[in-house]
Formats: sequence, structure tokens, C-alpha cells
Amino acid sequence: MIDSHCHLDHEPLISDLTNVIKRSKDVGIEKLLTISTSFESFSRVKEIVNKDDMIYGTIGIHPHEADKNEISSKFIVDNLKENRKIIGIGETGLDFFYDNCDRKKQLDSFRIHIEASLETKVPLIIHSRDAEDETFKILDEYKDNNLKILMHCFTGSKEFSKKLLLLNSYFSASGIITFKNSLDLQDTFKSLPLEKVLIETDSPFLAPVPNRGKKNEPSFIDFTAQKLADIKNITKSEIINLTTSNFNKLFFN
Repeated sequence: MIDSHCHLDHEPLISDLTNVIKRSKDVGIEKLLTISTSFESFSRVKEIVNKDDMIYGTIGIHPHEADKNEISSKFIVDNLKENRKIIGIGETGLDFFYDNCDRKKQLDSFRIHIEASLETKVPLIIHSRDAEDETFKILDEYKDNNLKILMHCFTGSKEFSKKLLLLNSYFSASGIITFKNSLDLQDTFKSLPLEKVLIETDSPFLAPVPNRGKKNEPSFIDFTAQKLADIKNITKSEIINLTTSNFNKLFFN
């Protein structure tokens, strides 16, 4: 299995990293992708990726941090060249959930990350909440540039997913698909092609059932894999093989 999105630089994971890694390996995880959300976060990610061969990282600014962390495309590109274990750009994107968010800075930051992705051919890890139309509008501008797109913790509508498939996007399922009230999301993942789905924890957030309410960690991805297998009506071993293959195709081809 591969946890395509976790935040190992967050507590309580970073303080217990040795045990978190061990428990990950115990359930069969072979790679962890730990995600940058700010400059401070990225400084920690650069150290964490050297803790174990299984850990890889990304460089990027979360939309909630865009007003305080003005990144440049050059900074992203230079850091990607310097560290072979930084394999993704993000998480970036748009989040208009809060009324007081600075939409212009989010949009500007998103475009900077996209430009870096185009230059380096490195996949974009995209966060989109309450911004489906705006997210697609920007990505569609680059439809002829073969962007590598991973929609992280996808919770969007089926209509949104259909449009994103036209851009050759991948979709990562989080523990949210195990929640009782996520029937629409489960239906969306049922409709997605098997060759376009990945799994993630987004730990320490969004622990799946039966651990909902606890601090999440990568080893809990086992429950998300089982639920996605149930949704797709295949075995857990098949979903593990498929999502692992999809991750490696996106990030290492």
C-alpha cells in the first residue's frame, strides 16, 4: 500500500515518528508521501524524508497559508532539483470555505504551483473545497499542457469528477469514504475508473471508521483500502495493487 497524502510533520505524528513508521510497515505500507503546507512545514518535510527510505515529500503552500507564504515558481523548481525525495508539488489549490479568505492570493499561488509543475513535469497535489468551478476553470486553461493532477482527499461532486477526468486527473480517497453520511462520495468513487484512484490518510486528520474521532496515522489506511475495495466490488488485495500501481505511474514514470 501507499499513503499518498499524510502530514508527518504534524503532531502527534512527528513526535512518534519511529513508531508511526513501524506501524505503517506492519500493515504493508511501502511508501509514505508527506505533504508540505507552508515554508515552515517544508523545512520539516526536508528533514523527515531522510528518516526512512519509504518516506517521500512534496513542496507547496496550502491555500489557507497563501496569504502568509508567498512562494515563487523558481523556489519550487530549485528545491525539486536539489532533493530527489521531493516528488510532488503541493498541496496547492483553492479553498473558499471561509468568507474571510484571500481569494486573489489563493488564485495567484495556485497558478505559481501550476507553472512550476509545467516546467518540471512533477505532479500537482490539489486541494479544492467550495471552489469546484474556479478550480476547474484554472486547470482547464492548461488542458493542452499534459499537467499531472492528483485531486487529494477528493470530496467533490460526480459532475466535477467527470470534468476533471477530461484533464486526465487522478483522485485520492481518504477516510471520509468510510463515514456513514458519505453515500454521494462513495457513489462518485464507484464511478471513477480503477486506473485513476489512489488512497490516502491525510493524517493526523480524518481518521477512518472504526477510528473516527481519533488522531489519524498512516497505518489506518488499511480501513480506507478495504472500504474502497467494497465500493469497487473487488478484493482488498486488488485495490492495494491498483492504487500502488497508479501512484507509481503518476509519480515515478
